[in-house]
Amino acid sequence: MWKLFEVRTLLLILALLFTLSNLRGQTEKAVYKTVAGKFESNYNNNNYDSIFALFSAEMQKALPADKTLDFLNALKSQAGNIKKRQFVKYEQTYASYKTNFERGLFALNISVDNNLKINGLFLKPFTDDNLPKIERNSTKLQLPFTGEWTVFWGGDTKELNYHVENQAQKNAFDIVIRDTKGNSFKTDGLTNEDYYAFGKEIFAPCDGKIVLVVDGIKDNKPGTLNPVYLPGNSVILKDSANEYLFFAHFKQHSLRVTEGQKVKQGQILGLCGNSGNSSEPHLHFHIQNTEDMNIATGVKCYFDQILVNGQIKTDYSPVKDDKIKNK
Repeated sequence: MWKLFEVRTLLLILALLFTLSNLRGQTEKAVYKTVAGKFESNYNNNNYDSIFALFSAEMQKALPADKTLDFLNALKSQAGNIKKRQFVKYEQTYASYKTNFERGLFALNISVDNNLKINGLFLKPFTDDNLPKIERNSTKLQLPFTGEWTVFWGGDTKELNYHVENQAQKNAFDIVIRDTKGNSFKTDGLTNEDYYAFGKEIFAPCDGKIVLVVDGIKDNKPGTLNPVYLPGNSVILKDSANEYLFFAHFKQHSLRVTEGQKVKQGQILGLCGNSGNSSEPHLHFHIQNTEDMNIATGVKCYFDQILVNGQIKTDYSPVKDDKIKNK
């Protein structure tokens, strides 16, 4: 029940490539540094007319002033200002910049002609080609809780799992505890304490090292969300196969581990809570290929031996509505 910022057709690829110099080096050329700096400054200060003035005549024809304004307004609304920008490499004739916006990480690609005019502009989610490609976990995992829980979101399709549209969370699970009536709360669900999952212990599914701990974020009132730090109180556990196990929405001040600590399978991490962008107490769990969720890719998660709807399953990845518990 947690969504990270995603790009929704933010851009056009405008490959109007004219009289460009040969760009074979991998160091930022002065002309690109100057033009990219002007773009960033004008963008952050909402000087969109000045950005349009940076375009070549061909670029202005392809993307008239009104469309430029619409695009930049949409970008600002969804991503916010640019906080940090770093030259990475050249992609054909584009200089590519790893660009941290307030609400997303993107590759900002800019092409410049011999007259110091932008004649190509391309924005896309940033990915690091050097990151490991992991299809599924190789480490044997047990479920990170005791008792029977129910998968609220899980699976490979949007109908089963809304996380599939997010690169890092595409194989994530949201897991709750339900009673025989199918309710996740005891009475009216107005307080966190009324939910079966709230305060339940969350355990390490395998041996590993704690690489990230976030604590101190208040638990939400059920039905409200805190979008400031989406995962809320959270833990990332790195296993021996360099798989990063991500746990989100812990109860405030309940974490029992610290960064750099080595833990054993079954060791308590903290208590289930309702912090971050969470509408009710539950466990969000997924695996990713690197620590930074802004550039990570999700890893398909299989558990070694668990009970699924009362039957033993081996090497199984749960899906929506499965009732699961450790064997």
